[in-house]
Amino acid sequence: MMDAISPFYMRIIATAVMILMAVSVIIVRLKASNRPVTIKKIIIPPLGMATGFAMFVEPQMRISVLYGVIAFAAGWLLFSYPLIRTTHFEMKGGQVFAKRSSGFAFILIGLLVIRLALHEVIEQYVSILQTGSLFFILAFGMIVRWRLYMLKKYRAITNQTDTNPINPEA
Repeated sequence: MMDAISPFYMRIIATAVMILMAVSVIIVRLKASNRPVTIKKIIIPPLGMATGFAMFVEPQMRISVLYGVIAFAAGWLLFSYPLIRTTHFEMKGGQVFAKRSSGFAFILIGLLVIRLALHEVIEQYVSILQTGSLFFILAFGMIVRWRLYMLKKYRAITNQTDTNPINPEA
């Protein structure tokens, strides 16, 4: 089935999906600042994203472990940093809200541009499908570190007003 789609069209489809996902993340994040943050809302996105590892069932998607480690490390160390720097929480009416950051949308667009440029370089060494795998792992590393940071900050801000956010009666 995958052989029926030419590499040119695969590249167009992959780029369009990346742009669509980036725009959706921007919209979701901007709307999220109007709703309280919860531990569940912090943890569920990386758990949902983890289901994407099922792609490695398909042999054409598989990459070397070293490439996977490098991609994860790049996401963890480099790509998560701007997201972490622009994520801040505040208490309003006893609930935690994400502060809206004017630079957040620009950072996501910048990360997208960098990813698109890296796609061009990486596709010279591995197939288009394997490039997708590498960028999925990179994004997963980025999201996991960012969400762990968010969880740490959430717990810090809720502990300022509550000794036990799970059971305030305790």
